Amino acid sequence: MTSTETDTRDPLSIIRLRAMGLLARREHSHLELHRKLADRFPEHGDLLDQVLAGLQQDNLQSDERFAEAFVSYRVRRGQGPHRISMELQQRGLDKPLAERAVAESGADWTVLAGEVMAKKYGDKPCNDFSERAKRCKFLQYRGFNTDHISACFNED
Repeated sequence: MTSTETDTRDPLSIIRLRAMGLLARREHSHLELHRKLADRFPEHGDLLDQVLAGLQQDNLQSDERFAEAFVSYRVRRGQGPHRISMELQQRGLDKPLAERAVAESGADWTVLAGEVMAKKYGDKPCNDFSERAKRCKFLQYRGFNTDHISACFNED
């Protein structure tokens, strides 16, 4: 029996190869990867932690790298710091790591909030209270805080 045939029958190797395939497409948090592998290999749940620990030790999976890539992508999509931080936490990152990744992104949140609002509403004036409330709610939904939002209206 060749080593290739042995590898294909060894569940540890199969799970590791599947995890590496997922990581080759994009970064995944530890929790995301664990969930995907648990769905794919429910009968080998006891091996998942061992495989994931090996991937982290080999620096193939990193929550820090995932957070950096995730924040960068979300900033390009025009999302604010609060929403990004909450989504990172939903993907299994602890709050300090999520907040540090957002803080270290280098994004100017006030400028980004202004760009997002300009893209959505163009140069239409905001003359009445209901229009301002509508725009505020939109920016809050996108994850910007009140300082970022009020700066957008102070520039008008």
